[in-house]
Amino acid sequence: MADEVSKETIEKTYEAIEVAKATGKIKKGTNEVTKSIERGKAKLVAVASDVNPPEIIMHIPLLAKEKGVPCIKVTTKEELGAAAGIDIPTVSVAIVEEGEAKGLIKEISKQ
Repeated sequence: MADEVSKETIEKTYEAIEVAKATGKIKKGTNEVTKSIERGKAKLVAVASDVNPPEIIMHIPLLAKEKGVPCIKVTTKEELGAAAGIDIPTVSVAIVEEGEAKGLIKEISKQ
C-alpha cells in the first residue's frame, strides 16, 4: 500500500483536493483514478485506508509509484469523499489539474 504518512500530510492532502476541486480538476473513484495514472495525467493520488476489501485499490499505489506520482494513504473514505465535494464515500481521488493547489502538491511530494 501507499506509505504511512503524518497527520499533517493527510490534512494537506485533503486541502489540496479541496483546492484542486475548486480551481482545477479531480477524478474520483477507482476506475477514473486508475485511468488518470495510466495516462500520465495524475499529479497526486489519495487512497482511503478503510477500503473493504482492500483488493479494490491495491493496484493504485503500485501504479502510482511506477509512474512517479505521489500516492497518499488517508484515513477514511468518508473524509476523502467530503474533500472531493461529494456526499458519498470514495475510495480514491486523483488530482489531474492542480489549479491553485500546485504549491500544496509540491510540499506533499517532498515528504
